[in-house]
Amino acid sequence: MKSALSDFILGKKGIYGILHIIILLMSLFLVISISIDTFKGIPFYTQSSYMKIQLWICIWFLFDFVLEFFLAKHKWRYIRTHFIFLLVAIPYQNIIAYYGWTFSPEVTYLLRFIPLLRGGYALAIVVGWLTYNRASSLFVSYLTMLLATVYFASLAFFVLEHKVNPLVTDYGDALWWAFMDVTTVGSNIIAMTTTGRVLSVLLAALGMMMFPIFTVYITNLIQQSNQKKKQYYAEEEEKKEPAQGT
Repeated sequence: MKSALSDFILGKKGIYGILHIIILLMSLFLVISISIDTFKGIPFYTQSSYMKIQLWICIWFLFDFVLEFFLAKHKWRYIRTHFIFLLVAIPYQNIIAYYGWTFSPEVTYLLRFIPLLRGGYALAIVVGWLTYNRASSLFVSYLTMLLATVYFASLAFFVLEHKVNPLVTDYGDALWWAFMDVTTVGSNIIAMTTTGRVLSVLLAALGMMMFPIFTVYITNLIQQSNQKKKQYYAEEEEKKEPAQGT
């Protein structure tokens, strides 16, 4: 007997649902690995097992891209709209290690997040399936992506800043900085590295783009609630009129 989850996935998008779930699980593994290595200060490029696992995950992402390309009805449109997913599925770190190229530890660390862009897209889709209408689906997807971006930015900020910035003593400081920056309120922590300053600008810009969406969504909920109340009172009035006529 099929499980409720498999029925839900197959009922939603068929093979696309299965692919997105697998991609999401693989991306969660990468997120957990990055988080553990960050908090423990472990250089991931010294771990051959992690590099092999990431290579196979990227190969799966490439396989997913090719499969969806062949299943797409409009193939050139699929290429135009999904080409970015082909770029992020390339195992850049394995290529760099194979040819012996060297970059700074900060750049190497940031390259780890590239495959997660594919997982972020799958996450937005899966979360959107769990909502009851299009407006809620869009809102929850945006909120999920915003929180994920804040988390990844805080990890990168911590790695880049904690050695040179006296105000960043632990990950909690970096997380506080990220949330305050995305709300455009700002904090007492000022980035000292170039990449940290870029992240500050990007988070603030993201917050200015995302929060109006939340306002529109809440306004839409209030309007729908008022419409339901008006419809309810109108139906009640219609019921009272025949009773008064008799």
